[in-house]
Amino acid sequence: MPTLDFELAAQLAATTLRHAHTLGMRPLAAAVLDSAGHPLAVLRDQQASFLRPQIATGKARGCLGMGLGGRELARRAQAMPAFFAAINCLTDGEVIPVPGGILIRDTEGRVLGAIGVSGDTSDNDERCALLAIESHGLVADTGDHQP
Repeated sequence: MPTLDFELAAQLAATTLRHAHTLGMRPLAAAVLDSAGHPLAVLRDQQASFLRPQIATGKARGCLGMGLGGRELARRAQAMPAFFAAINCLTDGEVIPVPGGILIRDTEGRVLGAIGVSGDTSDNDERCALLAIESHGLVADTGDHQP
């Protein structure tokens, strides 16, 4: 079983930022957390604003805390705003339920951790992380059902 260590986490974060640069997107930050929600790698493009790492971490933390990808978290937050307000009270505002937060799974479906990305639109943030995850032979769980 592959593990998500700091080297792989740093590679995932760096690959995400490189994809953003190659695709001409705004400067991003990427946070890769282990399955317990602890940061392994947090990288910020030198042009990304100072809040981007915290936002990226909040996207990843929400996915791990709820066991769902960011797209499903966004749907649930819209349907149950009081519940997500309570979650944010419990976590001091550290859950950001929007696309751009992705669970990282192995090929057997086990959760290894999560990545959160912030800096462009949520769809573009997610796109860069998906490309990075795929390039490392891992499985991305955005919260949308896979075909």
